[in-house]
Amino acid sequence: MTKTLLIKNARVLVTMDDERREIADGAVYIRDNVIEQVGRSADLPQQADEIIDAANHVVMPGLVNTHHHMYQSLTRVIPAAQNGELFNWLTNLYPIWANLTPEMVHVSTLAAMSELILSGCTTSSDHLYIYPNGCKLDDSIEAAGKIGMRFYAARGSMSVGQSKGGLPPDRVVEEEGAILKDTQRLIETYNDAGRHAMQRIVVAPCSPFSVSRDLMKEAATMARSFGVSLHTHLAENANDIAYSREKFNMTPAEYAEDCGWVGHDVWHAHCVQLDDDGIYMFGRTGTGIAHCPCSNMRLASGIAPIRKMIDSGVPVGLGVDGCASNDSGHMMGEVRQAMLLQRVGFGPDAMTARQALEMATLGGAKVLNRDDIGALKPGMSADIVMFKLDTIGFAGALHDPVAALVFCTPPNVSYSIINGKVVVRDGALCTIDLPVVIERHNALAHQLALAAR
Repeated sequence: MTKTLLIKNARVLVTMDDERREIADGAVYIRDNVIEQVGRSADLPQQADEIIDAANHVVMPGLVNTHHHMYQSLTRVIPAAQNGELFNWLTNLYPIWANLTPEMVHVSTLAAMSELILSGCTTSSDHLYIYPNGCKLDDSIEAAGKIGMRFYAARGSMSVGQSKGGLPPDRVVEEEGAILKDTQRLIETYNDAGRHAMQRIVVAPCSPFSVSRDLMKEAATMARSFGVSLHTHLAENANDIAYSREKFNMTPAEYAEDCGWVGHDVWHAHCVQLDDDGIYMFGRTGTGIAHCPCSNMRLASGIAPIRKMIDSGVPVGLGVDGCASNDSGHMMGEVRQAMLLQRVGFGPDAMTARQALEMATLGGAKVLNRDDIGALKPGMSADIVMFKLDTIGFAGALHDPVAALVFCTPPNVSYSIINGKVVVRDGALCTIDLPVVIERHNALAHQLALAAR
């Protein structure tokens, strides 16, 4: 049966539409999973099957997370990995991750998605690239269906172990034929290419230092034959650049182009050290970037030149990255850090609060090759979040409540609607028993840490 939902009386409704309207006393009218009307509360229908009073709230499009490793929520703040750069950090964590189980992948996905949803995220990608002990991407996909998140499940992979000059231990890499076969299985089983799709599969070899050139090229060919997106890590830090020059005699951007990894259907994580030629190439080809400021700071990778990238036409979205290199999965917190880090690197006017919010909504949608999320306007997917303003974190900031979302203490949502369904109500998740998930997650994290000793 058709169901209607009306959100009305918003202090400010942030549309992110073509005019970037911010509507005082705004409202959104939803039919099933699609936005039907947006405007002032007085101008929209006054009746619906469900009505949510958004008085004293900012209402805006759900945030889009373009890069994550959700299993890493099991390995936050591991002592040996607290103070290293990327390659050192990975070397300390690979032996722990080698003991992952299917239950760990499933429960960590629920935990990571809970944190994201409560922080304002409604669509997330997840890059799972390690599959020991019978783990499958299916374990993550099932969790996403349970919690109700719009999900881009990236079938990551590693095929070049230490014995072949790669970074990961041999015991956590896979045969390339098996990788491609499983990737095709996942696409054929789970990918939904339709508008308002809740679930898509991404072809995602882990990185240039953990897979072969052949796999990069074959992955690109496969993805395009099925019409799905491509994702990997690129140019994350100085060691990443040095590896690319030593192994391929190319910059990371040149290597990506050589392997067919540029275009509107491709996005790369990080690109902190992308050079000017690479930025121009990405802008010219519409190749996207997932900017992960907290992780880049945590691992001392550098400051990605996001202002220059956006000005050069590069599609840029935000990502929280894995919880072992961020130790947080708070999407609004990532928005705040994105704004602040650009100012540290490039001056106080390098990024405004609204530009940071746009990167986390419309920017993320463009990176994921979507035109049905990231804005509140008729015909768009009904992914909407609400932030309550009468809290201590916003005291004294209500002369500009939209900017306050970014400048002030990162808030959690009071409501989240994903695909037309209320997933968070009055600050509490409706779809899972979160305390039970947290308890099991902590037990599994302890088990995982002990197994590597």
